[in-house]
Amino acid sequence: MLLQGRELQSVRGERVLFSNINLDVASGQLWQIEGPNGAGKSSLLRILAGLLPAQQGDVLFQGEEIQQCRERYYHDLLFIGHKSGIKPELTAIENLEFYAAVEGHEFSTPPYELLAQVGLVGLEDIPAQRLSAGQQRRIALARLWFSQTRLWILDEPFTALDVDGIAMLHDRFQVHLAQGGAIILTSHQDLQSMSYPVNRLQLRYQH
Repeated sequence: MLLQGRELQSVRGERVLFSNINLDVASGQLWQIEGPNGAGKSSLLRILAGLLPAQQGDVLFQGEEIQQCRERYYHDLLFIGHKSGIKPELTAIENLEFYAAVEGHEFSTPPYELLAQVGLVGLEDIPAQRLSAGQQRRIALARLWFSQTRLWILDEPFTALDVDGIAMLHDRFQVHLAQGGAIILTSHQDLQSMSYPVNRLQLRYQH
């Protein structure tokens, strides 16, 4: 088992977002976290990524609490939040080079070719702040094409993408899963077209 959540609870203010959440994520699996706005989907992803503490419960990576193996866990984790998280003053190429340097990865494919794969041919040297929201999202998602991590945690990865971008991302997901990776994501998109089964965890809004 790659990642496990045990009896997780999250509280915002005086409201319990969710409680008693259990999750077992194995290699080759895709998990979709579902639920209405305010149910705590993003909070659950951030807890699983070790970016937000749970009020109760534990997150385990390969059977060990992530607090005890933080360096090893983050070496094998790629988290992309709801916002693109790119540096607007940098070009698409410079953003990829920045990501690679921070994550300690080397490009197996030249950055120009990576950007071509996500539909950004001809836009490589334009500052990100001059690109559309969808194009900025593609820069962030280009990390998926050079990431060497096994676990991807993605908050609404299809946001601002057009039909071609969604299809491109579906294809990349399927390659990652076939190679033994795992994906946990939130999305309002229908994932039925995936050739792999989609495991679902439903959160409910609690008053």
